[in-house]
Formats: sequence, structure tokens, C-alpha cells
Amino acid sequence: MFQKILIANRGEIAVRVICACKDLGIKTVAVYSEADRNSLHVRFADEAICIGPAKSARSYLDIPSVISAAEITNADAIHPGYGFLSENADFAEVCETSEIKFIGPKPSVTRAMGLKQHARAAMAECGVPILPGSEGILQSAEEGLETAARIGYPVMLKASAGGGGRGMRMVHEASELPSLLTQAQQEAGAAFSSQDVYMEKLVVAPRHIEFQILADEHGNVEVLGERDCSIQRRHQKLLEEAPSPAMSAKLRDKMRTKLSAAMQQIGYTNAGTVEFLMDSSGNLYFIEVNARIQVEHPVSESITGIDLVKSQILIAAGYKLPEIIEQPVTIKGHAIECRINAENPETFAPSPGRITALNLPGDVGIRVDTAAYTDYVIPPFYDSLIAKLIAYGRDRTEAIARMRRALDMFVVEGIYTTIPLHQRIMTDPDFIAGKFDTSFLASHGAKKAS
Repeated sequence: MFQKILIANRGEIAVRVICACKDLGIKTVAVYSEADRNSLHVRFADEAICIGPAKSARSYLDIPSVISAAEITNADAIHPGYGFLSENADFAEVCETSEIKFIGPKPSVTRAMGLKQHARAAMAECGVPILPGSEGILQSAEEGLETAARIGYPVMLKASAGGGGRGMRMVHEASELPSLLTQAQQEAGAAFSSQDVYMEKLVVAPRHIEFQILADEHGNVEVLGERDCSIQRRHQKLLEEAPSPAMSAKLRDKMRTKLSAAMQQIGYTNAGTVEFLMDSSGNLYFIEVNARIQVEHPVSESITGIDLVKSQILIAAGYKLPEIIEQPVTIKGHAIECRINAENPETFAPSPGRITALNLPGDVGIRVDTAAYTDYVIPPFYDSLIAKLIAYGRDRTEAIARMRRALDMFVVEGIYTTIPLHQRIMTDPDFIAGKFDTSFLASHGAKKAS
């Protein structure tokens, strides 16, 4: 077992990893930027090292600084959390070279899955359904026009190395394609240092379904059910739930079998998520693999009783899945997660600043993952997520009722938050009925949930 783990992250996920390490009796090292000097992860870790100024490029994304912090403190493993360096294969390789265990997939797998076109090809080879699209990276507008004519409009242009909605453009007719392809390539280049873009058939108003994976380093794979992440704004998830209201038991079992075989064939290890789009007929199409823990992992923990972060650590330490989790994995109840962001709930403009008052909800069925506290200053340099509110119930109806209660009792003063948005969603008849897709916010208008 590891003696000391460095957490190469900040905010609530850094606190979450510290909690898992404490449960396992492992010492922790927090790294922080100058802007995060007063953060909770710095306070709760056994050791803390400042690794640079506020800008993430010179702190949380600075590989030499992170590795130096691990070496100075004699950490024998690094947990990257999500975002920042979590899917950086070069960082994982540097960890290996430095004889520090990277708690995540192998660099070769991370690199392959990070290029979405390669991931599509790997999944197709394993029999996982994928959307019709280009054979590879689009080399020209002419090739794009030919591909779109073959698969039919509308189509989606997507950055191969992308994520978070960047480098993506919807194309509804041929006249739009050349300019939108240029835009997608430029945005991809600026965001990911790669202008590679490919094309997929656009599924209009799909649901976003993803499956949680755990895989050890001995060839064992478990698929821990699915999450529905369809409530989004500009491809950014706002709310997630598990299981999906749109998933049948038969389809769930079928996908668990397919994905288990596919991840074994790929050689995947540690935690990961395989994401799909579901069309109006209930067909699933692979879109990408996220080779890390996800923001929304608590809903899967709630319905399975499995501590995913603790499992990540044990897998990296060489344990086998049967030693870590109870098998077969059973799904029980329903869970919903609302992302509480420091944003204006009407305009979505960021709202950094000082939290002057804070009340976190609790009681039966409620969990809050956060690094916020009264007088904490939300810095303007990072993601706007300040808390994750999770409600669990025997069924979806009870989970919604508990989420309403928790949102009503969640008080954050001094800044704007998205709590009012989530309150509107929780009372929307279509959401309550489970009738929604990724167009939910746009189709329900500003008055209901914009």
C-alpha cells in the first residue's frame, strides 16, 4: 500500500481524495497555487506545497513543479483528480520515469482514448456501436463535404483531442461546412494544441448516457451501471442522475457485457467513463472515453455503495477487483447530483467573490462535496464549480423530493450561484416525468430553466 499520495488538483475533488486517503490510513500532500493558499485541501492535507502563481499553466498544469513537489515530500503516488493533468499521458509517463505511481490508466491507453477518432475505431473493433462519420481526421473542406453527403445532414464537427464542448460545430447544410470547419479547427488548435477535427452524424436532441467503469491491473473489469447527463448548457453538464430514466434493464445488461469485453481488449485500468448519445428510438452510440474519475461520480457511488476514489487507489496499489468491491455489483435506489456553480443563474456569467454566509444542507439522503466555507473567496482563475449536491432515495421520486428540500436549505450569500436554476428544474413537469434530452434548457425557455 502507498505511504503518501500527492493530490495534483484543487477544490472539492482534492478534498474528496484526501478523505479516501484518510480512510485507508495514507498520508497526503496538497499542492496549491498562490490563489489557493487558504483552500480547504491545503488545511486538511498532512503536508502542503505551493507550486506557483494563480494561473494554472504555471501551477496545476506545470508538470516539473508537480513532480518536484512529489519528490521533495517523498510521495510514492499521485492522484490527478479530474481536469488539469488527469488525462495527460505525458504527465503519466513522467510519473513512471520518476518511479511515482500515477493513479489512473496507463499512458498508452490514455493517449489512445484522448484522441477521439482512435477511440471510435477501437470501440468499433470491439463491437460497440458508433455513429456514422469520417474515416479519420478531415484533411480538407472537400473531404468534409463528401463525408457529409454520404452520411447525411445534419453533422457534427468535433476536435479529436477535445472536450468541454470546444472545437465542436453543428453543420445543417453544405454551404455552412467550409467556414464552420475552419472555426472548429482554429478553436481546437487554441484549446488543445491540435487542429485535428473529425465528423460524426448529428443526433438531434439526444440523451447523454455514460457508463462507469472500474478495471484492475489483472484483467478484471466491472461496469457499474449508467448515469444520465442530459441536462446541459453548451455541452457542459449541469445535473446528472443514476440510473437513467431512459434505460431498460435489458439494454443495461447488454451494454455492461459489451463494455466489459471492450475495456478488457483495450487494456484499460483504473476508473473511467464511456460516454454515449441515445437517439429518440433508444439506440446508443459511442462518443468518447474519459480516462479519469468524473465530476459526477458520487451518483454512481450512491446507487452501488462503492467508493470509487478509494477503489482507484487500491487498484493502483495492485489489488484485484474481487478484493476491493462486492461482486456481483448491484444497483439500488436513485441518485441525482446538482452542480452548484458560482454563476449568475440567468446569464451564466461567472460570479467570483467572497462567500459571506454559507449553510450546507444535510439530513437523510443528502451529501455535499465542497471546499467552500464562510469567508472563502472564489477565485476567478478556475472552474466555477463550488459544490456538488447529491440526493439519494429509494426511487427517483424520493430522490427529487430530497433534492428539492436540500436546495431550499442550501444558502450561499455574497455571490450568485446556480441554485435557483436547479430549483426550477426540480419542479419542471417534463423533468419530473423523465422526458428530457440535451436540448432541455433551450427548449424550456428562460422563464422555466435558462
